[in-house]
This record gives sequence, C-alpha cells and structure tokens, in this order.
Amino acid sequence: MSSNVTKELGGHGRILFSDVVVTRKRNLIWGRKWRSLDIKMASGVLFVHVLTLFAPSTFSWDAFWKAFLFYILSGVLGITLCYHRLLAHHSLKLPKWLEYTCAYIGVQAIQRDPIYWVSIHRYHHQYVDLEKDPHTPTYGFWFSHMGWLFDSGYIIEKGVRTTWGYHVTFLVNSACHIWGKRAWNTGDLSRNNWWVAMVTFGEGWHNNHHAFEYSARHGLEWWQIDLSWYMIRFLASVGLATNVKLPVEAHKLKKSFAPSSKSH
Repeated sequence: MSSNVTKELGGHGRILFSDVVVTRKRNLIWGRKWRSLDIKMASGVLFVHVLTLFAPSTFSWDAFWKAFLFYILSGVLGITLCYHRLLAHHSLKLPKWLEYTCAYIGVQAIQRDPIYWVSIHRYHHQYVDLEKDPHTPTYGFWFSHMGWLFDSGYIIEKGVRTTWGYHVTFLVNSACHIWGKRAWNTGDLSRNNWWVAMVTFGEGWHNNHHAFEYSARHGLEWWQIDLSWYMIRFLASVGLATNVKLPVEAHKLKKSFAPSSKSH
C-alpha cells in the first residue's frame, strides 16, 4: 500500500473495491452494549429515514425546488463554507454579521452546532485514519460512514462528541478515505472522489484538502468542480471574503508524489 498508515496495518480483510485494511470490526447492532444516548441517536436517524418513505405520496415540484434550494444554501453557505473552511480551518475571513448568518444556516442542516462540528473535525485531522480518529475507516465502511454516531462508548473512549448529519457529509468521512485517487502524498488514506464532490459542493476533493488543510479551495484543478470555492470567490470579489488562503508552490512540491509512486 502506498500510505504510511496502511503499511502498518494487519491483514484483517479489505473494504470492497479499495486497499483499506480493516483492523478491527466493531459490532454496530448485535453483540454490543446499547446506551440510552445510542438508542436516542439511532431512533432519530431511523425516524428521518422512515419519513422519506412518505415523500412520493406528497411530492410536488414546488416542494422539490424549495428543498433543493435549502440543500444548496445549508450545504454551501452553512456546512462547507462556514463550518468547515471558515471555522474549522480558518481558510478565509468574513464580516462577523455574515459569519453568524452562515453559521445559523449551517445549524439548519441538522449537523449540530458549530462547536460540536468543528471539534470533531479537528480531532479527525489530528488523528486521521488512526485508532483515535472518530470515524476511522479501519473499523469498516459502515462504522466510518455513520455507525460511530450510535456508539457512545467508542466516542467516550476517544474523548470526542457525537454529531448528527446527512449522508453526504458522512460520505466525506467514509468514502473519501476508501475510494478515489490520491494526487498528493499526505501519509494517510484520504482520496479525491469525484462523485462525492458532486453532492458535497467540492468537499469530495478530500486528498487535496488533507494535503492543504488551510486552503479555501479544494478543487485545485480547473475540472474539479467546487461550488463552495466559487461562492468564496464571489464573496471575495465583492469585498466580503478576505485573507483567502490558497496552496503555495513550495508546499505543492513538498506534498507531490515521485512520478512513479502516485497512488490510485
């Protein structure tokens, strides 16, 4: 395997269509202790998914476009621009009134408040793909995708708080550490995954992000669509976004693979 992490892992089987080795399986449903917090979280997620079964019988184009607009606003302005690039990584600065507005929009995405979201994301970067990573893929795809939300024992062991979210955010935590291409030598399992990028407004260019955590732009190539970056560029053009950080050439050279060792 190409990354330093995977070289150190034992042979416990790989996640399908990937080179990620599962070092330990955590029981998500059976053979584990369910705490009251676990039951509450699992019940909430199950309830939301059951509600979607009624969507076809109440469908209207008016409701569809309103939901789509809310998805764009909460995803771009709330989660990817504000929670992630602004608050977690300080990739740019916004006027306080706009920062608070975007944070409020982010809360509407039902991914908890900014403090919870940012704390768990920073913990992920501190221990990326290691045992202390709150959603490490080395415990299996479903654990990294959403199983960790329902295992408060695991969360307590690692000293981090749980969060609530939609599957598009979960995909960045899980799929982008399992499937895709690695353009930069980050020493972890992060991947650039185009189909995740399409539904997460650019967050799927995850190997780029792990290489340059401070960068406000995740889609570094012209063809890497990054709607959140386009919004940041617009805000910068009208003077609302300042101190926008981008990768410098010296850092790109430092993170580059040798020509024969680029991992896919």
